[in-house]
This record gives sequence, C-alpha cells and structure tokens, in this order.
Amino acid sequence: MDNSRETVVDIDLEHGLSSEQVAARRAEGRGNDVPTRASRSTWDIVRGNVFTRINALLGILFVIILTTGYLLDGLFGVLIVVNSLTGMIQELRAKRTLDQLSIIGQAKPRVRRDGQSQELAPNEIVAEDIIEMGAGDQIVVDGQVLTAEALEVDESLLTGESDPVLKQPGDQVLSGSFVVAGTGLYLATKVGHEAYAAKLAEEASKFTLVDSELRNGINRILKLITYLLIPAGALSIYNQLSGNQALPEALRGMVAALVPMVPEGLVLITSIAFAVGVIRLGQRKCLVNELPAIEGLARVNVVCADKTGTLTENAMRLSEVRPFTADGHELAGKALAALAAADPRPNASLLAIAEAYTEDPGWHSTGIAPFSSARKWSGASFAEHGNWVLGAPDVLLAADSAERAEAERIGSRGLRVLLLGRAAQAVDAPEAPGEITPAALVVLEQRIRPDAKDTLEYFASQDVTVKVISGDNAQSVGAVAASLELPDAEHPVDAFTLPEDPERLAGVMQESSVFGRVTPAQKRSMVGALQAKGHTVAMTGDGVNDVLALKDASIGVAMGAGSPATRSVAQIVLLDNKFATLPHVVAEGRRVIGNIERVANLFLTKTVYSVLLAVMVGIPGLIGFDALPYPFLPRHVTIVGWFTIGLPAFVLSLAPNNERARPGFVPRVLRMAIPSGIIIAAASFVSYLLVHGGQADQVQVSTTALITVITIALWVLAIVARPYTWWRVLLLVVMAVLSALMFVIPLAKQLFQLDPSNLAFTWTALICAAAGIVLVELAWQISSRIAGKR
Repeated sequence: MDNSRETVVDIDLEHGLSSEQVAARRAEGRGNDVPTRASRSTWDIVRGNVFTRINALLGILFVIILTTGYLLDGLFGVLIVVNSLTGMIQELRAKRTLDQLSIIGQAKPRVRRDGQSQELAPNEIVAEDIIEMGAGDQIVVDGQVLTAEALEVDESLLTGESDPVLKQPGDQVLSGSFVVAGTGLYLATKVGHEAYAAKLAEEASKFTLVDSELRNGINRILKLITYLLIPAGALSIYNQLSGNQALPEALRGMVAALVPMVPEGLVLITSIAFAVGVIRLGQRKCLVNELPAIEGLARVNVVCADKTGTLTENAMRLSEVRPFTADGHELAGKALAALAAADPRPNASLLAIAEAYTEDPGWHSTGIAPFSSARKWSGASFAEHGNWVLGAPDVLLAADSAERAEAERIGSRGLRVLLLGRAAQAVDAPEAPGEITPAALVVLEQRIRPDAKDTLEYFASQDVTVKVISGDNAQSVGAVAASLELPDAEHPVDAFTLPEDPERLAGVMQESSVFGRVTPAQKRSMVGALQAKGHTVAMTGDGVNDVLALKDASIGVAMGAGSPATRSVAQIVLLDNKFATLPHVVAEGRRVIGNIERVANLFLTKTVYSVLLAVMVGIPGLIGFDALPYPFLPRHVTIVGWFTIGLPAFVLSLAPNNERARPGFVPRVLRMAIPSGIIIAAASFVSYLLVHGGQADQVQVSTTALITVITIALWVLAIVARPYTWWRVLLLVVMAVLSALMFVIPLAKQLFQLDPSNLAFTWTALICAAAGIVLVELAWQISSRIAGKR
C-alpha cells in the first residue's frame, strides 16, 4: 500500500468548492461517475429473458409446426411469450426495488461546499472536493489527508493488513478502506473509475447469482440434459422422418418428442423465485446487495449477533456517576463534559454523557485519543487539568482492584459501566495511557429491543444457534442475554481468556453462547472458527468493529443506521434497523431454496421420461423393425405440461417453506427424478405397445398412452407436494379434475384429439398407471430411507 506523503495543497478547508467550481469539474468529466448500483440495465433484462437457448429451440420447433398447418399443435409456442414476459416483469420489479433501496442504504459522505457541510451521494463528488471522515466512515474515493486528529484507517479489505494505519496530513487514503478511530479531512484526488476500489465495488454489488450452489447445480443438470438431448433428439428425428408417415404427421411427432425434453420452466421458476424473494424482502425494508445471500440465509445454522444495536437499542441513557471520593462528583462531571465536548465524532456512550452534561467547562484539549474497539478506551489531555480517559474498567484497571470488582458487580445487572480516570501519560503518547488513577464509574442504561426475545425464540425453534458477541463487559452482556432467556447465557466468556489456536477456539465457540470484551480481530477469528467446523454463519452488526467479521461471515447482515463501512461490506442491510426482520429474511431464503428443489423434481422427471420415451419409440426403427409413430401430438405434451408441471410448479415455488436448506441439491433431485422418469416412460410405452397395431385407431392409442402419463405424473406431483396442507390438497384435486375434464368435455376432446371411448384401452391405461404409481411410491420410499440413513 502506498503511504507516501505529499505536500498538502493550498485550499480553503472551511469553505470547500463553490457551486461554480463543482459545475466546471463535472463539465470537464472529473466527477465520481460510478453507478450507484451495478444492477442489470433494462435492455440487459429484456435480452436475457427473450434471447435464450430455450426460447430459440422452442421458436424453431414452433416454426416447424406452423409449416404443417396444425396451429393448435403450436400451443407450446405460447411458452416463449409467457416465459419472456414473466421473467422480465419479475426481474424489472426486483431491479426497481433494489435500486430504490440501494439509494436509501448507500453511504453518504459529508462534503464541504459553499461553506457548508452536506451529505452527498458518492456519485455527486467531484475532484478536489473536501470530504470529512470519522469513525465508521468509508473512504469513497482516493484522496490526500488534509487534517487528522488521531486518525486511524483500516486498509485490511484492500491489503489484508489487519493493523489500522495512523494517518497524518499529506498521507494518501484509498477508496475501499474505512476509518476506525479519529477524525479528519481529505481532498478527493482520484474519482470515478480512476479510484482504487471503484471496479471492485462495482463487481461486488452486481445483481448476480455468482457462487450460488443452487444455480451451479441447475447448470450441471442442464449440461447433463444437453448431453442426453443430442442422441435422443437425433434418434427421434430419424425415426419420425424415416417411417411411412406423411411429412406433416412425421414433423408433428418429431416436435412432440423434442418439446417435452426441454425443461423450459426450470430456469424461469428459479429466476422468479429469487426475484419475488427480493421484492418481498424489499417490502420489509431489507436491501439484498448480493442475490446469493438469499440462498445463503436458507443454509444458516449459526447467527452471531452483536449486543449493542442488535439485542439492545443503539441509543443509551446516563444512569448515574459514582465517584470514588466524597468531593469527586463535581470534578467527574467537568471531566466528562470536557471529554464529550473534545470529541468531534462522539460514539453512543459519549452522546449519552453529552446529553446529561450540557455545560462545557471550557477545558482546552492538547491531545485526543478517540475511542477504538481494539484498545477499548478514549480520552483527552487538557493541559493543566491533566489527562483523562474513559473506557472499559477491566482493560484500564488491574484484576485485583476494588474499583474493577465494583464495576463488574454493577455490570452483572446488564448495565454498561465505564471507568473515568486520570492517566499518567498524555493520551496521544505512544505509551498511553500509562498508570490509571480511578475517578468515577459511569453507569449507562441500554434498552432491550422489545422484539429481541421473540426473534431469539424463532431461531431456537428453527434449530439456528445464536451466539452473542460483544465488545462490552462479559458479565453485562451475559445479563442482557439471560434476560432474553438465551441458553447458557449465565456463563459468559471473557474474550481475554480465549485461545488463539483456531481448533481450541472452535471448541469454546461450540460450547458457549455469550462472549464479552471481544476485539474486532477476535470477532473475525470466531467467525472463521465456526466456519471451520462446517457451520454456515450469519454475522449481524452495526459498528466499525464488526466490519472484518461481516466481510468474512457466510452472510453479513448490517443495520441501516450502522456505519457506512458495515453497510458497504454486508450482503444484506436491514434498513429498518430491526433485528426482528432477520427471521423473515431467513424464512424467505428457505422458501426460495426449498420450493425450487420441489419444482425441479417435476421438470426433470418430465425431461427424463420424455428422453427415454423417445429412445424407446425410436429403437425399433433403428434395428430394422417398422418405425413406430411417436404416441403424442405436440398439443398432448402441452396438456401434460400445464396440469402436472407448469401451473402447480408456479404455485409451489411461491408457497411458504421453513425447511433449512441442505447441501447436495443435485443428488437429491436426481434421486427423485430419474426413477420416476424411468417408470413413467416404461409404463406409458407398455400401454402404447399393448394397444398399438392392427385396426387400432391412432387417436385412441395416443389417448391411452396419455392417460398413463398424466395419471403417474399427477402422483409424482402428489409426492413433491408433501407434507400435505389444505391448499396443497386443493391444488392436487384441481389439477386432477382439470386433467380429467380434458378427456370428458366434447370440445376439449375435439380440440386436443382425444378419444377415451374404447373402454378396453382406457382400462389398459389405468392398469399400467396403477402399476407405475406403485413403483414410483416404492422408489420414493426406498430413496427416502437411504437418504435418512445417510
């Protein structure tokens, strides 16, 4: 990392750029012209949904059917329009939701212009703007430090270096880093695509499905299907065109064989499920920065939650000040008021103190040490009034001191306790703070969020373990967690006692649920230790001390009111700042993943039996026997698709589903689809052979095979819909009734060329279907038991 120092430019720090100067720089192309969100453009969405391989294949087959003159056999062509429109509408809705929420949730740095400090969106910054920075702020463009008050910048997200870097005037700061302590100003030197992290940030926030196990699994399945389609399709084409049929009839059979092989709805249903998930979460003020986060949340089994801002509200109230001397109350009050006034960017504790001590004693500060999560204290030096520090008693005091024991006794009630003390060294000295003389204990109250207990109970009911990880005193954190009835909260662990060895740390993490006095580096290590044990970890936080852990967690969840740095690295941002929103996010992830797995079974079963049936029909002609006409017309496969896959799959994909996602998506789906597909193909082919030949009417023969396919396919739907609820039973009944009506209503029989009037044929179909149902159910039960044993 380049830490070279340059001469600070001569610029009006108070006034900043004027409106005219800003306009001139924009005209010169020196603006920070990066998109607020790298979502897909409207044209990309239209192109991605219209110009697909599946649409191209169906389009070619549709044109072939049009040449035959049998327009009703081209009903499957409607799928091209429906697939494209449905996908576009849902994805455009999701894009609009995400873009609106990203504007609300984006980091807005404070920029000095026309003598005023104002919040601006990052893309409104221009070169040579003067930008303010304080703890938790993200550096949005490259720049040069102009002023610095104990300014420490964490560049670990860029360099991997874990220690914060102390910055002085003239030093360089790079976009993508963030401030962990202190305050300052910097001059924007490189903006737009010239900034160091612009391309990285653009890539990180794309509306994508990168690294999605679900999408990768579906792609693997589609690749496998492609390999099967080539020989099966070629055989079907050869068989139909080499027989004694007229060309239009042969083309109809060929198209009918090829259309059901394509799992045209699988990718569409997946895209719709994700898009609807984004929209539903957006309605709860939840911004999804990366789509795989929805899938990841479905797999989460450990949630690491910070106490402040998550279980408790971020704002605090000063409860009392307990001086250690009889006459120390007035001096402690002045020191606290001076500390609050000296810090230009006070944290929540100092804000509560400033609210209680509004009168500035007029002490002049000669040195400032802003609060840092790593050292656990802040302070200021006040010339003749001495050096004062405010921080964690168990960090500033010896283990056997009476004052520390008193602080732990008060903290055990769930209160935050800080020590006010005099330091032997100036607070900005390298060896600060030196020996501490205790002056008073500062007791702060935090309100527990009213919805925190219900949220913890939800996670417990869903077999998700919650770990409370906080920088506060362990006893205080334990008391808060115990009041919420978190298991094992009565035995909090002080992070100072945690082992550094990852294996031993993982053991402690598995055994305990509450941890106090945790440093930012330890939070990161704790997340890594849990992941090393095979856990999928979600980390929630709102402060700059949570950034590293959020970045490393399987899923990072930031509060909307948290620091800009946390919001920038998190995959999910809760804009309403409610921990209680997280269960809805987890439930949405489970709904999406669980339902896609359900409907994938339907689509792939259809592909398997379509490929096998085409092969079975084609083999006799290939080995020298009379070529068999394909048993179905394109309009027949359209019926099967409507009532056994399309409509029920759409309903099932949007239904509630609380089952936690598990790895192994592809094997589970194939374990269901392959046996079911083989049985349906075999049963329908047997029924076809039993009635084919002689003087048998071809319409009746096709009807017989179709009854067999639809009946068994409906049973596969019944298996996929388990466990049954009233609406799932209703769905099954409606699909069965609609399927039956196609064989009963005269107009439907005429339009779809169906004739079930030959009772012998119909009974043959039903007997073959009954045998197929028994085999499908048996295969499913055996598969389930094998999976259960594994």
